[in-house]
Amino acid sequence: MGDREEELHVLAVDDSVIERKSLERMLKKSDYKVTTAENGLRALEHLGLVEDAKQTTLEANDMKINLIITDYCMPGMTGYELLKKIKESPSLKKIPVVIMSSENIPTRIKKCLEDGAEEFMLKPLQQSDVLRLRNHVTETLVFKH
Repeated sequence: MGDREEELHVLAVDDSVIERKSLERMLKKSDYKVTTAENGLRALEHLGLVEDAKQTTLEANDMKINLIITDYCMPGMTGYELLKKIKESPSLKKIPVVIMSSENIPTRIKKCLEDGAEEFMLKPLQQSDVLRLRNHVTETLVFKH
């Protein structure tokens, strides 16, 4: 009760400013609250998984991230590596992760899905792709008290 669709919070991770802004615009058009990060490390900071960050995991949970959507190809940490870190964290592993890429590589897609990604989407994302994300988010809200 009280969790309305406009309160759904997505963490969008992409090293490309243009892609990040485009994704943010599409998500906001679908009534999501959006936090963006330019790479995997910044995403982990937002989630409270980096010790250097002043934010604790408890504070990150207070942000109530309902979904993480990340680019696969990023410098420093790939979207796959980010997925692995999230799924290894007891406090974050239930958050759905969607990976997106401009490269359609079946083995990469299969590995991401096998290791916990909810979905693998090909870029450029369309508004219809963003609408499909709601299926993953609403499923996780059922588990909230």
